Amino acid sequence: MNPWFWAIGGLALGLVEIFAPGFYLIWLALAALLIGLIGAVSDLTLEMQLILFAGLSLVICFGGHFAYRAMRLDTRPGTDMNDPSGRLIGQHGTVAEPIVKGAGKIRLGDSVWLAEGPDLPPGASVTVVAMRGTTAVVKAH
Repeated sequence: MNPWFWAIGGLALGLVEIFAPGFYLIWLALAALLIGLIGAVSDLTLEMQLILFAGLSLVICFGGHFAYRAMRLDTRPGTDMNDPSGRLIGQHGTVAEPIVKGAGKIRLGDSVWLAEGPDLPPGASVTVVAMRGTTAVVKAH
């Protein structure tokens, strides 16, 4: 197979990644470009090119996954954009309904949340220390 097909395919996958980012097509594009380079300097059969592409794709995708994970700069709780309730960790609020026997409600900004924590009267200041689903775990502030 002509190495230009692999190069053009790799560039096409790279362009698709630009317009539909998902961070995995770029790795497939890189594998295709590498197969194009290898095909330019050696005479591999189509079957060998496909096997090599599949293997390179797996290795590069796994490597990219771990590279992105290692590059994640902000690992504090609540900084993951895919965990919006986690952003509440560290927020200060007030008790909206008394926390009795470990359960009550708190006000954070303009929202009222279920809360777990020590028994506290309405109006007491609290800090969110964790989230359990949609329930804020709080401590007295």
